[in-house]
Amino acid sequence: MTLRVLLVDDQDLVRAGFRVILGMEDDIEVAGEAGDGLAAVDLTTRLRPDVVLMDVQMPGLDGIEATRRILTGATVDAAEADVKVVILTTFDREDYLFEALRAGASGFLLKNASPEDLVDAVRVVARGDALLSPEVTRRVVARFSTATPPAPAHRPPELTDREFEVLVQLARGASNAEIAAELYLGEATVKTHVSRVLTKLGLRDRTHAVVFAYERGIVAPGGAEPRG
Repeated sequence: MTLRVLLVDDQDLVRAGFRVILGMEDDIEVAGEAGDGLAAVDLTTRLRPDVVLMDVQMPGLDGIEATRRILTGATVDAAEADVKVVILTTFDREDYLFEALRAGASGFLLKNASPEDLVDAVRVVARGDALLSPEVTRRVVARFSTATPPAPAHRPPELTDREFEVLVQLARGASNAEIAAELYLGEATVKTHVSRVLTKLGLRDRTHAVVFAYERGIVAPGGAEPRG
């Protein structure tokens, strides 16, 4: 399957560089380009890309607000297409990171990342995996667990006991293989449980499972035992 990507950046040279890098991959196609947030929203609706690589600072509508409009109902058709957004920026700023995640972005990548990292980012988010390094995950955990007091913790009623255990492991940043080893399950079974957790809780991907668990106090900072 070919992954269709929309490039969004107000600098022509940056888009050209990304287009060359991604164009070298047999399984990735650059479906379109936009130079500002409003154009990004429009093209996402019309082109239905699998992944949007979104700049933050752009004239008119910035990348954070464009992401929010694409993913939270302003463009219903795009939401139905299950597009994933990766925020690209030269600024390693936590406010961008957390606002992007709250807007629904599936990942955050600095523009000084390697070409290999850029290509990998497209593939990772397209298959629904988290695009957060362990360092960034720790920052997410710290920020979301201290920014607002968590609601009283409990197992979400939608989840079975096993699915709840998988959610806890997801929140700790565990891979499918690590979850399988911890819970004595096969990796295929873990993959099924992860899919059910995301579907039942209405979460876009593993990144937002982390946010969900920490916002609700299901897992405490520092790797403590689940509190529900």
